[in-house]
Amino acid sequence: MSNGKPTAGKIVAGAIVLIAAIAGVAMYWLQEYAFYTPVAFQSGNEIKLTLIEGGLAEPILAEDIEGIDADSSPLRFRACFHTPMTQAMLTETYKVYDGAVPLNAPSWFGCFDASAIGEALEKGEAIAFLSEAGIAPSIDRVVAVFPDGRAYAWHQISPDAEE
Repeated sequence: MSNGKPTAGKIVAGAIVLIAAIAGVAMYWLQEYAFYTPVAFQSGNEIKLTLIEGGLAEPILAEDIEGIDADSSPLRFRACFHTPMTQAMLTETYKVYDGAVPLNAPSWFGCFDASAIGEALEKGEAIAFLSEAGIAPSIDRVVAVFPDGRAYAWHQISPDAEE
């Protein structure tokens, strides 16, 4: 029998749905927006690649750098930039990185398209280089460079750590 008033069950069900919706929105916001901060690429924090000879990471020429990072995870680093250095020169000087898999960036960081970068790496259109090994425990920084000088950097779990 209904007297026009909601039953206790309907109130509880409505409350559960409302709480779940709020939690979903909060989780989305935390994953997409929270914790990220812009990265400043000044002296001491330049884009680097690891030399074939000697294995040291040295700064490379990079322009128009845009980057983000978060303290909440070492895997949240992403950067987009341009380098005037050619792929041929880079492959003769710096270590190529096998197994590069770009991780998705937040949707609002529009310059970084992990799918397009990954596809270009698979087709051989872009070349991945080791930027810095062990940037965090078991985490490497990787840089992918396209023939036109577009370049992208991210962190990923080191292949050595996955064995």
